[in-house]
Amino acid sequence: MSTQRPRRAAVTGIGVVAPNGLGSDAYWKSVAEGLGVLDLISREGCGHLPLRVAGEVRSFDPASLIEERFLVQTDRFSHFAMAAAALALDDAGLSADPADPFAVGVVTAAGSGGGEFGQRELQKLWGRGSKFVGPYQSIAWFYAASTGQISIRGGFKGPCGVVASDEAGGLDSLAHAARAVARGTDVMLVGAAEAPLAPYSMVCQLGYPELSTVDDPDRAYRPFTEKACGFVPAEGGALLVVEDEARARGRGVPVRAVVAGHSATFTGASRWAESREGLARAIRGALDEAGCAPEEVDVVFADAMGVPEADRAEALAIADALGAHGTRVPVTAPKTGIGRAHCAAPVLDTVAAVLAMEHDQVPPTPNVSDICHDLDLVTSRARPAELRTALVLSRGLMGSNAALVVRRGDESAR
Repeated sequence: MSTQRPRRAAVTGIGVVAPNGLGSDAYWKSVAEGLGVLDLISREGCGHLPLRVAGEVRSFDPASLIEERFLVQTDRFSHFAMAAAALALDDAGLSADPADPFAVGVVTAAGSGGGEFGQRELQKLWGRGSKFVGPYQSIAWFYAASTGQISIRGGFKGPCGVVASDEAGGLDSLAHAARAVARGTDVMLVGAAEAPLAPYSMVCQLGYPELSTVDDPDRAYRPFTEKACGFVPAEGGALLVVEDEARARGRGVPVRAVVAGHSATFTGASRWAESREGLARAIRGALDEAGCAPEEVDVVFADAMGVPEADRAEALAIADALGAHGTRVPVTAPKTGIGRAHCAAPVLDTVAAVLAMEHDQVPPTPNVSDICHDLDLVTSRARPAELRTALVLSRGLMGSNAALVVRRGDESAR
C-alpha cells in the first residue's frame, strides 16, 4: 500500500494588476494601509451613464508589457491577464518557455469578456461596413481569450480551460487548478482579470439592481452598514502560479500558501436570503476538504455584496458554518477600497489572504464603519494577528456561492 503524500497545490507566484497598484508589493501596501482608490469613472463614452463610480486601473501601459502582435488581437481584460501572468511567473522563478510545455496549464475565470474590443468592432460594422471589421473580433471578446493568449504566449500545452460560473468562478478556477495539480500537472497559471468599464459593458451591468449608482466615491460601496447601497465594479485582476508543493520545495522556492479546500453551491439569481444556506454549505464543504475545524480559521475575506439582504445572509452564513467562532473571527473586505472586479474579485481577495498570512496582518475594510451585523469586521486600520488559515468567500449575481481555504506555506510543511 502506497504511503506517498498526496500532491498539494502550492502558491509560488503572484501577479497583480489592480486599481490600487501594479504588482503584489504595491497591491499589498495599499490594501494594508486601507487606501481607497474608488473615483468617478473617466473612461470615454461613459459620462452620461448612471453608473458613476468604479475602480479603474489608471497607470497601466499594455504596450510596455505585452508584444504588439498580441495587443492587436486582444481586449483590455486579456491585457490585464497577460501582464499579471508574466508577473506571477517571474515571482515564481519560472520561465515562459518551459522545458516541458505539457507540464504547465492555464485556467482563468471570466464574467464580462472583451466588451471594449467587441464594441469597437461592432461600431465599425454599423458605421463603415463589414470590410472594416478586424479578423480578431471573432476571438478577442470571448471568455476564453485570456487563457488562450497566455498559453500561446508562454508556450504552455498542459490542461487549459476557462471557468464561466458567475463571479464565484474566480474561486472555482483556483479549485480547478488545484485539482489539476493533484492529478499530475506540475504547474498551473490560474486567476481572473476583468475590464467591465467600456460603455457597452457598463450598459449591460445597469440591469443589476445590486449595482450602486451613488456618485460619491466614499459612500458608493459600504457593505455591512445600514447605508449599504450596492457595489461598485472594478477592472483588473490577478494570476497565481500554483504548482505541486513537493516540486516547489525541490526547486528551492518559497511556498507562499497552499490551496487546501474548496466547495461551491448554487442558490439562484438575486435570491440573497437563500444564499445564506448555500454559502454556509460551501464553507462547510471547503473546511471538510481542507481538514480544517471552524475554530482554526484565523481570518475571513468576505464577499461583501453591499446589499442589505445579501450582507445579512453572509453574516448569518458565517455564523451558521463557524458557530460561535463566526462572531469572533476577524472579517475583512478590502475590495471596498478598489471595487468589485467580478470574477477577479475573489482572486484578488485570495492574493490579499496569502499576503496577510505572510505579514500577520488583517487588512482593513475601507470606507466602512458603524457595522450593523454581528461580525468582527476589521475597519480603519490593519490588525496584527497570527494568521495560519484564511477563508475566502464569493457569491455571484446569478446565484453561485463558493468558499476557499488557504493555509500559509510554512504550516503546510509540518
